[in-house]
Amino acid sequence: MTKKSTQADAEEELYAQAAGAIGVLCIAAGILAAIKDKLGLSWGGAVAVAIGALVALGYAAWWIRTRIHAYLHRKTQPAVRQDGPAGDVTAAQGDVPGPPVHAGLTTALSRAGAIGKEEVVLDEDVTVKQLDVGTLYKFLLPPSRTSEDVGKHLGPIASMFGVTRLHLKMETSRKSERQVRLLVLKEPPFSRPFPAPTRQEIADFAGVPMGHDVTGKLVGVPTFDKASLLVGGMTQTGKTTLVNGIITCLLIAYGDFDLYLLDGKLCGLTEFQKVAVRYEASDDPAVLGSMLDELNARVDDRYTKMQEAKRNRQPAPVFKPVFFIIDEAADFYVDNGSKDSQETVRQNEDKSRKLVSKSLESGISTIMMTQRPSNDAIPVKVRDQFLYRLCLYVAAKGTAKVALGDSYFETVAPIHPALLDPKIPGQAVLFAGGSSALIRGFWFADEFIWRTVDEVLAKQHSVISEVPETPLTRALRIMEEKGVEFIPTADLAPLLDVTDTSPSVQGKRLSKLLGVPPGKDEKGVVRGYWVNDLSAAAKASR
Repeated sequence: MTKKSTQADAEEELYAQAAGAIGVLCIAAGILAAIKDKLGLSWGGAVAVAIGALVALGYAAWWIRTRIHAYLHRKTQPAVRQDGPAGDVTAAQGDVPGPPVHAGLTTALSRAGAIGKEEVVLDEDVTVKQLDVGTLYKFLLPPSRTSEDVGKHLGPIASMFGVTRLHLKMETSRKSERQVRLLVLKEPPFSRPFPAPTRQEIADFAGVPMGHDVTGKLVGVPTFDKASLLVGGMTQTGKTTLVNGIITCLLIAYGDFDLYLLDGKLCGLTEFQKVAVRYEASDDPAVLGSMLDELNARVDDRYTKMQEAKRNRQPAPVFKPVFFIIDEAADFYVDNGSKDSQETVRQNEDKSRKLVSKSLESGISTIMMTQRPSNDAIPVKVRDQFLYRLCLYVAAKGTAKVALGDSYFETVAPIHPALLDPKIPGQAVLFAGGSSALIRGFWFADEFIWRTVDEVLAKQHSVISEVPETPLTRALRIMEEKGVEFIPTADLAPLLDVTDTSPSVQGKRLSKLLGVPPGKDEKGVVRGYWVNDLSAAAKASR
């Protein structure tokens, strides 16, 4: 086509458009004249009516078009599952085509701030399982998110599900930072008590169980080797019952170990007195000092043996586990105002720090309990040494930090102990291995505890009877044959071939021979030996 013909066509099109425009103007003028004559309006009024009618017709055409378009669009979209919490799910899919989105989880995580508003959880990455206790969600987060993002927003997420923070239990994966398991309970945790575990269940547990988790599963710590435990909680929250359950589990899980008990409540740990190397029912700081001296001496002796083994290129010695358990520990760090008492408390702080921090390599673990987990209850240099933390109900966040650690609330998925129900005894937050778990301690019947203690006691006597006879085991046999709990030094010395005529020399030789200092009878007059003291020394010497 030539340039001349193209120009001719353009001129012809222009003439046609001009003619069309003139025609439209003529028609419009005719319509306006008709409106003017029909309605009796002026030319201005007729023009306004005509323009308004055209605008109304245009809006009606637009409204009909948009409704038809929306209807056709919905017909072409895939279905969306709604297994999650109730709420607005229209933003989950949007107008962008792609894989189906799990609307419920996407809405909950997005509104809680765990994922971005433009991020989604794909339906194909979600598995939902109904359990007896609630609903278990296993899902994969968007690529830019990790389980830590979910752990920091569990409170708002619980709100999206219409429950409390305690209704949620989160587990992470060792294979992927994006993988999360989230259990949503259908009723408050521990609304129904779980039955106490059997002896076989405790023995089969990989470690030391401390209680049930919210699903009824046994939960605890893998070992107490090189670890100690601090237990805090307000009075009447089930602290002593919980620890009695832990001691019972220790007797079953460990079997052979030395137990030192300092019963600051005076009768909280009495059930285990028979199997203890040393048991003291006292709230006197001086008594704590005495027991710390004894245990620190064992620590020093064990380290000396470890050094000798390394020096002589021998295998490291294997020591019997030792547990030192203190009930109402805070009472032992309070002085009465006197200089002597202040000095005793100061020394106890140093001795306690040494024991907790340096004894772990030698197999000696400490469990401290206090109903006053405040800043001045247990010295900072002592409580900072505990690897495991257990906190029952407390009212304030600051108090919880004392029991669980200053940085606890910066960890993944922390549980605030103030949320616990104080009416449910033994309910606690266990913080071990960098993760938190909501547990409820075991409540064992007295008969079960007594039977466990008797079995351990019988085993201890059997072991003592099998070792070669020593002056100490010979003295125990003599007292058993006589059926006495206390024997005066003057009566025991000749039976162990200590024939010195001087009572003082006789007493010193006998004390050195037995390795146990003498005590006094119930009246505090006659010096001699109690069978419990000799038995404890025999246990400790094994």
